[in-house]
Amino acid sequence: MTDSLDTSNAVAADAKPQRGIQSLDSTGELLAALVAAARPLTLRDLAAAAGMPPAKAFPHLVSLLKIGLLNRDASGCFEAGPLALELGLIGLQRLSPTREAEPEVVELAASTGMSVAMAVLGPLGPTVVRLEESARPLHVSLRVGTVMSLVNTAIGRVFAAYVADDVRNGLLAQDHLRLAGADATEIFTTVTAAAGGKEAASPQLAKHYAQRLAQIRADGIDTALSRPVPGINTLAAPVLDHTGSICLVLAVMGPTGSFDSELAGGPAQTLRAATLRLSRRFGWMAVKSEG
Repeated sequence: MTDSLDTSNAVAADAKPQRGIQSLDSTGELLAALVAAARPLTLRDLAAAAGMPPAKAFPHLVSLLKIGLLNRDASGCFEAGPLALELGLIGLQRLSPTREAEPEVVELAASTGMSVAMAVLGPLGPTVVRLEESARPLHVSLRVGTVMSLVNTAIGRVFAAYVADDVRNGLLAQDHLRLAGADATEIFTTVTAAAGGKEAASPQLAKHYAQRLAQIRADGIDTALSRPVPGINTLAAPVLDHTGSICLVLAVMGPTGSFDSELAGGPAQTLRAATLRLSRRFGWMAVKSEG
């Protein structure tokens, strides 16, 4: 009887709002403001971002410096300290990108009414590892395990835009083996240049393909309109980690004409928001200008 009463009291206590330490709440506001800024800040700028006077912020910052959560750079601005970096690395090591992305995949399918695919870069190329069907399933040859072309699919092009050049070139040489794959002669052009008095030939990406990859990096998203599957439109966007490397791609798909496939449209914005949330969860931060 006593044990059940103790359990009931513990559950009731957990259900109540917990009272914290007000001064630590203020400290947390300063840390949150620094994270949101994504760059070192002066005392005045950091205090302003946290909505408090510098005189109030300063003692909190002194304590954060003492325990190593903050550091000061050569110009006196506050930035993440060694303890903060160690805590961040512990958190990142525990994250599984595909597991963390599962709720976003389900939510994307529910909020857009479209099918959603998640792909990772496997040993054979961009590989679909999760497919959440819409209420109206698409009749396409896409399933878990499908390996996508780096040239003719939006999912593959997004990976191609973000991986290292040597990785991309190695994968492109085998693109003809993938879904909607392209022959290497469609991807590379041979450039001959004089080198030390000798002629040296080197393959380079075809101009139109290189420009497409640059545009994907600029937009943070790609589209495939009725290609490679006629009548099916796809939007695909990258999820980046703390190093800026691509770890997976999310894509939404639907019949042509059934949704707004423009980059400024609702589905594209919803997809971007989902991939941005995941990227931030994995430690990625966009570089913000100080102006």
